[in-house]
Amino acid sequence: MRILQLCKKFPWPLKDGESIATTYLAKALNELGCTVTLLSMNTSKHRADISALPTDFNHYTAVHAVEVDNHLRPMEALNNLLFSDESYHVNRFINEDFRRKLIELLQNGRYDIVHLETLFLSPYIPVIREYSSAKIVMRSHNVEHKIWERVAANSNPLKRWYLDMITPRLRKFEVEHLNSYDLFAGITADDLHHFQSLGLTKPSMVAPIGLDCSDYQPDYAAYDQPLSLSFIGSLDWMPNIEGLEWFLENVWQPLILPNFPNLTFHIAGRNTPQKLLRLNIPGVTVHGEVPSARAFLNAYPVTIAPLLSGGGMRAKILEGMALGRVVISTAVGMEGIDVHDGREALIANSPEEWLKAIQWCHKKGGDLKAMGHRAAAFCRENYDNLEVGRHLLAHYQELLEDVAIYD
Repeated sequence: MRILQLCKKFPWPLKDGESIATTYLAKALNELGCTVTLLSMNTSKHRADISALPTDFNHYTAVHAVEVDNHLRPMEALNNLLFSDESYHVNRFINEDFRRKLIELLQNGRYDIVHLETLFLSPYIPVIREYSSAKIVMRSHNVEHKIWERVAANSNPLKRWYLDMITPRLRKFEVEHLNSYDLFAGITADDLHHFQSLGLTKPSMVAPIGLDCSDYQPDYAAYDQPLSLSFIGSLDWMPNIEGLEWFLENVWQPLILPNFPNLTFHIAGRNTPQKLLRLNIPGVTVHGEVPSARAFLNAYPVTIAPLLSGGGMRAKILEGMALGRVVISTAVGMEGIDVHDGREALIANSPEEWLKAIQWCHKKGGDLKAMGHRAAAFCRENYDNLEVGRHLLAHYQELLEDVAIYD
């Protein structure tokens, strides 16, 4: 099967959930016998050095990257707010060079499936319909408008006002395009049910993030050291910053420091803002971007994801579990990952619940390591990328069989 995968962000290096989800799906489809061509934006915000791709980035038949400047521009955003009813979230990814490259590929190649990774490739549907008979599949990584509604609810009044003005436009665009695809793949069952409640009627399925767990080698030595916590995530993604600041202000400083003065907390992430790098809180070390997320996670027994907003699945939670870490997260953070609280991970929402979870970790010793082993087994059994790929490929084949019947 010939697949053209479209991405709004180049899926390497594997330092964010979107890149992880995209890459491991493409690897699975390649291993299952498909030829996969990549057409990706290489954005100014997340620019990748395409000339330095590793040798194991060989799951694509061809790789095409288009330079796209998607910097946020205050005046452009203001003009959009005042003089347009279009979504600024989406418009930042409408690019003429990308459109021309897409037309070139569709004219010069024949594809069975054009696979869109995220809502923000939807503006190119008319181009695909005009120049190709391929079936269009959308894998939605989040309910995008729900992320921003949650962020707005937790923001200061000025930011809330702005987000309350622009988020309905994103919601309108997302809902209007629900039935524009031949197959809709939600990344979680909850997301898919939400889209169905908004009017999705086209064929649909769940295609979660999958990992090749052989790439994740747990190191349990950290469990024999004094307890320490870690956090890793893209620190230019608003829900990560929001959750981290909430944890430091409401959990770490008032509750953890008085009870566990020797506990350490290590923070890492891509595009770490200066205000975090300048942080001066006892017990907290901000590492900035680290060479290896896996090595960083393996260095500490417990990793946290204190998310208050967001949607879809948290790839960093899956990576932590695949590496045998004990993960503490909120119910929002664990959406789409069907763990049993207290067995494969810990769920905490209020500051008091966070304190209780960390107290449990502090006193459990060997039981903590046992939870790490259960977490790794859980990830292998439930989120294997080949199984995700097989399930998606079966739906691809159904689409193409329907075409053959009617032809």
